[in-house]
Amino acid sequence: MVLREEIIEIEYSPEDENGKKQTKQKRKLRLKKVCYQDEQNRYFEFITNSMESKAEEVAFLYKKRWGIELLFKKMKQNFQLHYFYGENENAIRTQVWCTLIAQLLMTVIQKMAQTKKAFSVVASLVRMHLISLLDVFELLRSTKREHLKKQSSPPHLCN
Repeated sequence: MVLREEIIEIEYSPEDENGKKQTKQKRKLRLKKVCYQDEQNRYFEFITNSMESKAEEVAFLYKKRWGIELLFKKMKQNFQLHYFYGENENAIRTQVWCTLIAQLLMTVIQKMAQTKKAFSVVASLVRMHLISLLDVFELLRSTKREHLKKQSSPPHLCN
């Protein structure tokens, strides 16, 4: 729910091409400030330069933007997005799409295994055992102790 919407002015000193502030010349910037409270009674203040947007729209866009920020944070933590393999736009897009697909597949595996393990643990286990013959779902469902017990039990020999 939008609590308040107001137009504010901020005075600032612009920088020259060397990054030094020009103290003699002051500029004013008109912005819109939106105060918002969500369903969990958390309070937010958003600032935008879009004077045409409604307050509800500003709050909605910031909320969606935060979801995107969390998605990319999760991607960077669990997949190799620290550097890009190519420098052109197509190479970067392809790497981001591949990472999004991998993240989606890991999420599906996590849901299908009905595990309470963190996403990072699931991603690490799948990465480590990608080419092994272990059952990934069994690995994710079991605890470490159960898995070690099953591995260490002697095989049954038939006569």
